[in-house]
Formats: sequence, C-alpha cells, structure tokens
Amino acid sequence: MHTVLATMLLADERVVSDSRLSALLWGWEPPATASAQIYTYMSRLRKQLGEDVEIVRRPPGYVLRAPGAVVDLVEFRRRERDGRRALAERRFEEAADLLREALGQWRGTALANVTEHMLDAELAPLEEERMLALESRIEADLELGRHEHVMVELTALVAEYPVRERLRAQLMTSLYRCGRQADALHTYYEGRRVLSEQLGIDPGEALGSTYQAVLEGGLGLGPRRGGRFGAARPVPSMLPAPDGELVGRDEQLELLRQRLGRGGDRPRRILVTGMAGLGKTALAVRAAAENSELFPDGLLFAELCGLDGAPRAPRAVLAQLLRALGESDRALPAGDLEELVRLYRARTAERRLLVVLDNASGDQQLAPLLPAGTSAVLVTSRSRLARITEEDTLALPLLDDDASLELLAARVGRQRLADDPDAADDLVAYCGGLPLALAVAGARLAARPHWTVARLAARLADPATRLAELSFGDWDVGRVLRSSVEHLPPAVHEVLAGLADPGLSEEPFCAERAGQWLGSGEDAAEAALEALLDAALLELAGLDDQGRPLYRCHELVRLLAAALDCPVRPALRASR
Repeated sequence: MHTVLATMLLADERVVSDSRLSALLWGWEPPATASAQIYTYMSRLRKQLGEDVEIVRRPPGYVLRAPGAVVDLVEFRRRERDGRRALAERRFEEAADLLREALGQWRGTALANVTEHMLDAELAPLEEERMLALESRIEADLELGRHEHVMVELTALVAEYPVRERLRAQLMTSLYRCGRQADALHTYYEGRRVLSEQLGIDPGEALGSTYQAVLEGGLGLGPRRGGRFGAARPVPSMLPAPDGELVGRDEQLELLRQRLGRGGDRPRRILVTGMAGLGKTALAVRAAAENSELFPDGLLFAELCGLDGAPRAPRAVLAQLLRALGESDRALPAGDLEELVRLYRARTAERRLLVVLDNASGDQQLAPLLPAGTSAVLVTSRSRLARITEEDTLALPLLDDDASLELLAARVGRQRLADDPDAADDLVAYCGGLPLALAVAGARLAARPHWTVARLAARLADPATRLAELSFGDWDVGRVLRSSVEHLPPAVHEVLAGLADPGLSEEPFCAERAGQWLGSGEDAAEAALEALLDAALLELAGLDDQGRPLYRCHELVRLLAAALDCPVRPALRASR
C-alpha cells in the first residue's frame, strides 16, 4: 500500500501505468495475479483516503487527483524553485529562508516503508534534489557572511559525501573566511586524493577555482573575479514553447524522468530516436520542463539542423550556447572550434545543466556539444548514436489507436469524432499512428468546422494523394519524411523506391526476399535496408526462423517511396 500511494503521489497527477506499478511492487517477477492485486490496492486506497481524493482508471494505468491536499514533495519543490530563483537574482536572505523551508519538508529518509524495487528506482533522484537544495542554501548562507555558522555542518557533510565537489569548495570557503587558510588548502588536497583514488579524475572547475582563490586571497565576501564560486550567474531557460498536448507518452516521460534523475558520476546522455514526425522534440521538451528542478543552473536548447534540413556547424551551436551561459560575443574565440569547445566545457564544468540537443545528424556533430561535469544531455535524432548506450536510448514507438484518437480529440473535440466513429477510425488508420500526421489531420478539421470527419477521411482514402492531403500551414508530413531521404546514396534511394512495389507489400520481409524482388542480390539489399533502418525509414520487426532481420515499412513511407523519382534498373524490370 505504501509503495502504491508513494508512486501515485510522485506522479503528480500523471497517469501511472500498470507495468510501472508492477515493476515497483514486484520487480522483474510479478505474480500472476498482479493486475488483480493492483486493483485491490487502489480500492483500499480510495477507502482510506476518502472522498476528497480521486483515484481513477485511465488506461494504461491509474491517476490520483487530490486538489486540496498538501504533499511534502510538492511543497519542497515549490519552495526550492523559488529559493533557487532568489539565489540567482542575488536576493540571498530570501533565498536562504526559502531553501531552509524547503529542506524542512524532509523528515527522515524519503520513501520509508516502500519496496526495495521502488527504493532502487526513486530514492537516488530524490536524494539528489535534497542535496542540490542543501548546497544552494549553504551558498546563500555563505553570501550572507554566515561562514562560522555553516562550517561545522559542512565538515560533517564533506565527511559523508567526500566526492561532492561543490560541498568541498564551500567548506574551503568557510575555512578561509574563518582565518584557516592552511585547513582550506588541506581540504582541497584531500579532495584531490579522494577523487583520484575513487573515480580516477582530477578536481573540476568548482574545486580548482576555489583552490586558486585561496592562494590569491580572493575568497572574501561579495562577487569574485572570473565568475568564481559564489558569484551570480545567469540561469538560462531556452526551451521552446510546447506545441499542443502531448498524448500517449506517459510511459516514455516516466522513463526519461528516471534517467534524468539518476545520480552518480556516470554522464547522463540520453537519446530519443525514431522516424520523422514521431514527436521526439515534443517529448524531449516536455521531459526537460517537467524535470527542471533537477537542474538548478538552467536548461539549454539547440536545434542542430537548419530550416533547410542541413546540419548546423558545431561552431554556431557552441556560440549560441555560450551566449546563453553569459559569455559576450567579444569573449568568444573567432572561428576556433577547439577554443570554443574548451570554453564551453569550462563554463559547464561546475554547473548542473540540462542540455537538449534536437535533431542531431550524427556523432561527429554531437561530440563537441557534450558538456563537462555533472550536466545531463538529452538528444533527439532519427539515427542511433554510438556515443549513447543502448540502455540510454529510447526508441519512440508509433501511437496505438486509442492514443491516436485521443490526440485527434485534443485537436478537434471528442464530440465531433463521436458523431462519426467509423470515419474517425478511418482517419486513425490513414495516419498510421504518426503524431505529426494526426496533428495535421486534427488541425485541418479544426480550421474547417464545416467539414465532417468523413469528408477528410474520404480525401485521405486515396493513397496517391494522401501525403499531399497531410499538409497544413507549415506542417507537411511529406516534406518531413523527405528530409530523411535527401542525403541517402542513390543506391539506397533506388531500394527505397522499390519498396513501394506491391510485391513487397506483405510485411515483414527479409533482405533475401527484397533482393530477389528488386534484382539486387541479398547482400546489396541488406546493406541498403540497414541504411534505411539507420535513417529511421524502416523499422526492425524481429528475426525469422533463421535468425535473419525482418523489416517493416510504414505505410506513409511506402507512399513517399512511390513518389520518388528513381530510375529502375534493367534487372529490376526483368524481375517483374
């Protein structure tokens, strides 16, 4: 019961899926009666919590709403966010009070009496939030001249968390201001040894700059030279505005929340991948916004492709990010990529940032944009990337029929769909679970209230004109899909065009069958199919009984393939 209640409260009125509840209750080995037990837990919670709390079934799980309730974690996050803002604006007295109130919401260890599975999944990010708030509160106290007051607290904290460099730098500052310069230097040397022995790394910017300031006598009260520890810094917030309602992605949002909240010293580099039009950017932006409290130093965002679809040069992206971090144009090295990378990593080394890099073209473009230190990176790309592990790669699926109808309803209203459910089902089928296609269909209906749903469904029914119909304003499904094709080699273009042939309409298919039909041979067909898979124009449908990959082509990609202007080789004609 404690685990179920804690999970529902942590979700903050978002849907918690049955699979998520099962994993937190029983791990990898749920009982056969898991669904029934979850139902029983929900019934008991409704009785115990009373009428003021609503727990409702919303596939694929449950949602808890308690408008009048006070939840300690919600209060903590509200006060911590306000305190962090006050700290950034140098309102130190207010910041210290707000952060102290936030920390007062913690009474003992979080998540007492829950399962070990939930502790493994949830405790570390919650503890990291607490530590970030604690470090910020101590920073405010130091700015207010309370170095003697916090020195004993910092000594205990550094002993408990020896590799947290910000705490150690704060202890050095406190010792120095208390006239104990030698002890401050000893604290640095001890930290350097611990970092080397336990992690195999050197001190970062926070410790290094504080050490230098101790040597130079630059740790007095007030702003310090060079942006050293304690000086006010800009807190960027570059996320674009959300574009409509995000539907059918609760499970993916939860997975991203877990990965973004993961503590430890391992870099947090997360990839959201999938075909064009799946809503990768919308998901990444929503995940960044919902987890902003984990990143007190700001949220960076950069689009890595230009309006023409061409990859942007890393120099231009780095300059954009550095400006957001407070660098003036005069301070940016002109045309020197290595110097820009060095400056970027120096400015990110001691900050806790979330960097969202949208639509990456590949690893070569991504490498210079990875920050230093404990910042997290959330990347979207149509391709898998070698620099991000499989564990940290989220392949975004197509929407199922229920979620597709939900997205349409969010655009045009439920009643309009309910007036002609068969036509609504046809629209869902023609869009194939692709969020962009569904958004376009919904936008067209919303802009034309005099149209029936059946009228738009009839216009989409013809495969020859469907892509042309899936366009509205600057939303164009065909154009977005073509952007995945334009940079492919001619031989891969030709194989893609061949996939439009009715002979390959039965799916899934293997490379041998594609090679026979296209007259190219199995090896050549497999190389082209893998290139299409890398470009997210095909998806892997499993393996056949001989262990060979099976491929599947989305219907809208097949329609795009039919429109490609590719010459058909004689071998291909002969095979027909």
